[in-house]
Amino acid sequence: MDLLEQQVAFIKEVEGMKSVLREAWTSSGRRESTAEHSWRLALLAGLLAPSFHVDLSKTLMMCLIHDLGELYMGDISAVSNPDKKAKHLAEEHDVRRILSFLPEAQQEALMALWREYNDENTEEAKLVKALDKAETIIQHNQGKNPPDFDYEFNLTYGEQSFTGDPFLIRLRKILDDETTGKMR
Repeated sequence: MDLLEQQVAFIKEVEGMKSVLREAWTSSGRRESTAEHSWRLALLAGLLAPSFHVDLSKTLMMCLIHDLGELYMGDISAVSNPDKKAKHLAEEHDVRRILSFLPEAQQEALMALWREYNDENTEEAKLVKALDKAETIIQHNQGKNPPDFDYEFNLTYGEQSFTGDPFLIRLRKILDDETTGKMR
């Protein structure tokens, strides 16, 4: 296969992300897909990135690939309190599997970007990690959730990702206030 054929094969394979369901509900009451989450995360990052000193292209690509590890094994909700190390290793294995559709140079570049996101060693990774949590909380607050939905979970979810930056601290306060309003 040539370069373009490999890239098209990859795009066909990641179509499966549209069918991976998360533990979040849309405003119409259906479960959200991982692809929908990643798309809205990218849009959120595109809107907020000008408030940070980040590479927008890198940030957006990080948003789009951050959950590739869910393609084959599905979304493992943070609420289920999974073994984080085992989850990470399984996701890394699956990210390698999906990236194998691409030419080696793109495999390596995207794997490095996925690792960067998980290691949170750069401004882009820190921002995407915080916005990943923010998008999830926004969806929880916006969704038509089941009657037993645990809004209290939102108040601690990813809170460590919002420290140190006044903009992110303000964003977190907005989300926490919204969550508190849903609990009444």
